[in-house]
Amino acid sequence: MEDTAARFSPQEQVASPRRAPSQQRSRERVGRMLAAASTLIAEQGSDAMRMGEVAERAGVSIGSLYQFFPDKRAIIWALAERYTAESQACISAALADVSDAEGLSQAFSELVDIYYRLFLAEPVMRDIWSGTQADKALRQLELADSRANAEFLSAVLKRLRPAADPVALETTALLVWQMGEAAMRLAISVGRDEGDRLVATYKRMALRELLAE
Repeated sequence: MEDTAARFSPQEQVASPRRAPSQQRSRERVGRMLAAASTLIAEQGSDAMRMGEVAERAGVSIGSLYQFFPDKRAIIWALAERYTAESQACISAALADVSDAEGLSQAFSELVDIYYRLFLAEPVMRDIWSGTQADKALRQLELADSRANAEFLSAVLKRLRPAADPVALETTALLVWQMGEAAMRLAISVGRDEGDRLVATYKRMALRELLAE
């Protein structure tokens, strides 16, 4: 699959880490930095997080932190990319072997439930997700992620409905996925009971469209 970062202009990549770690020791150090940032975001939110706090929590010098992350936005970008890669791997695996309508219904429902539980349980993911709305580069990353995930879904639809217009199936898959993103945002912004009802309703609506002949 195409590298997500390659889709953006240099101006849109300003949030990317300054350089990628090439040695095991450097990768471990970056891992500690991102873990520290995640903990701080969970405790106080990304707006309140400071670079000095990340370095202190990770046990590295501030200069070492800046070698890999020029600013706070770069850390948020790296965390967003990590969650994006993990989610794409999960979705690809869940949909890879779907070969009938029943399998699609089960796999799609389980994926929606997994996402909902993750965002309820992970304040870091919620913080990053809400932050994408104010950052053009992160919005582009989110859109690229949605398109990639929609491709997994449209591949299933094409297997189940080989005579259908492939462009129409791709459009349906992307719209269903984007509606799911919106439904999740709404669900985690309200009380749990109402959120549960919203997610259940979204699943029913989406499956009616996905399973339509």
